[in-house]
Amino acid sequence: MTEIDANIDGLVPAWLTLPDIAENIGVEVTRVRQLVKEGQLIAVRRGENRVLQVPADFIKDGKVVKGLVGTLTLLRDDGFADDEMLEWLFTPDETLPGTPAQALRENRGTEVKRRAQALAV
Repeated sequence: MTEIDANIDGLVPAWLTLPDIAENIGVEVTRVRQLVKEGQLIAVRRGENRVLQVPADFIKDGKVVKGLVGTLTLLRDDGFADDEMLEWLFTPDETLPGTPAQALRENRGTEVKRRAQALAV
């Protein structure tokens, strides 16, 4: 769980609180906290109350976006910190096109993972 800087806050279009995600995917808030703890979601403290929030783009159709967990694992293995992963996922890449997070939402995870693996070189 990371403090957020203005750059990343500006890159991520929308955020959800942990209770919002729990409701979205039909689980208890404790399960969402577990997903964050296990590294399957990235949560950051935002706003005046420093509330834990997750990028809304990580959730689609009542589930964690397909390919996200594997991509986060690859980036973590490459030595990325949570804030660096968020920056990479939400920075536009004209060769994709769009951002890696958008590509994951559009079921183009193979290409995103290929790029994440290339970062390790």
